[in-house]
Amino acid sequence: MADRKAFPLRLDPAMYDALQRWAGADLRSLNAQIEFLLRRALREAGRLPADEGEGMPEARKERP
Repeated sequence: MADRKAFPLRLDPAMYDALQRWAGADLRSLNAQIEFLLRRALREAGRLPADEGEGMPEARKERP
């Protein structure tokens, strides 16, 4: 498994609550949800190296 860096992240309480609910709906931990969202944003912006994220789980399909 790749090494991971730990760092504190300060969030507005409303943002934290929204992310926590979203993570629960997607059956992810809050940390995994934040990492998923950051990875997706980097990919969409073209800032994620081509070999990064290989083998990472894709988004779960939205529930109706």
